[in-house]
Amino acid sequence: MQVVKRRAESLYSDVFVPGETLAIRKEARQFADDVVRPIAYELNTTPEARETFPRGLFDALAKNGIYEIPYPADVGGRGLEFPTLATMTVLEELAYYSPSAASALYDGQAILCGKTLENAPQHLRNEYLPKLVRGELVGSFATSEPDASTDLSPAAMKTVATRVDDGWRVNGRKRWITNSVAADFILVLCRTGDAQTFLLADMKQDGISVGEPDLKMGNHAQLTADVIFDNAYVPESHVVGTVGGGLKAALTALTLGRMGIGAIGVAMGQAAFDYACDHMEKRKVFGQELARFQHWQFTFADHAMAIENARALYQKAAYLYDKTGRADTEAAMAKVVGSELAVELARDAIQVCGAYGFARQVKGSNQQLPLEAIYRDAKIGEIYEGANEIQRWIIARKIFGRALAG
Repeated sequence: MQVVKRRAESLYSDVFVPGETLAIRKEARQFADDVVRPIAYELNTTPEARETFPRGLFDALAKNGIYEIPYPADVGGRGLEFPTLATMTVLEELAYYSPSAASALYDGQAILCGKTLENAPQHLRNEYLPKLVRGELVGSFATSEPDASTDLSPAAMKTVATRVDDGWRVNGRKRWITNSVAADFILVLCRTGDAQTFLLADMKQDGISVGEPDLKMGNHAQLTADVIFDNAYVPESHVVGTVGGGLKAALTALTLGRMGIGAIGVAMGQAAFDYACDHMEKRKVFGQELARFQHWQFTFADHAMAIENARALYQKAAYLYDKTGRADTEAAMAKVVGSELAVELARDAIQVCGAYGFARQVKGSNQQLPLEAIYRDAKIGEIYEGANEIQRWIIARKIFGRALAG
């Protein structure tokens, strides 16, 4: 992948970012430059298949201690003062080169699965989380279904867990489940009577099967597939939290995931911005560089401000969560602003780069170009982990209260 100047280093100030986080950024950026960048084009353009799960990158993340960053020391983590801020910073650095790999291997694995396990009952936390930190287990986080995704209410959910003498029997189908083709365990949200319960199930057992990976517009390195439960058994000891308290546990993890989508959006926006600015400084039209045209100067000045705002939002949300344990509204804001930034900036970057933005590969000069993949990958950020319309509803509730906003 072509190396271009990182404009953030001269445009933005880290005056409010803790030194601990700056050190993590340096470490994560070095890893991304050395490990992710050389394989980014392949990650971003190879169609989904069972055999394309990025196991090599997963193993490298574990070997280099990147999975240690979000967690406390008692499970093998770094024990950072600001672990959420560090985690989101890592996501931005990984996603600068491959947003789909970052989403699958860090948002899905380290945030959704890992943070759920961090808050799980002690016996599950102690058994599973150290193995996840060491990269010994791949996990999946399963809430969505064919007819239930944004709406996770008990009425919409068809996956049912029925109590038996020594545990639960699970029947149903989950859809869009990240990493399911390679997962060792799955955290599955089930309807139990009039409420929902989170269960941890062994993916290798009889009664659980995984379909073929979905073929998507983008995010190719994030393999998703249906997971079918046919009388699958889960012991009573594998209830994550309390019976009937599953939705709360899921939404806690998804709040962090939404910050992560904001950070990934910032990464995509920054990558598109950097590539387009490099192109505008070199490409001449009618005898002058594109960067001399005031239209593009103003357009990218607006984008520079938008990147600054989006990055500050996800950083504030993460810092607030580290300090207080709550940042629902800020996470919703970070997701909306970051994901929409990525779509808008990728579109303008392609426009100013013309055919060099639209093409994935130029055979005549053997160039591998990034903007086509960024544009495809950006759209899902406005949809997954709670559609942006739902995030605006969360913000509206904060403004007007539930009595008026619903």
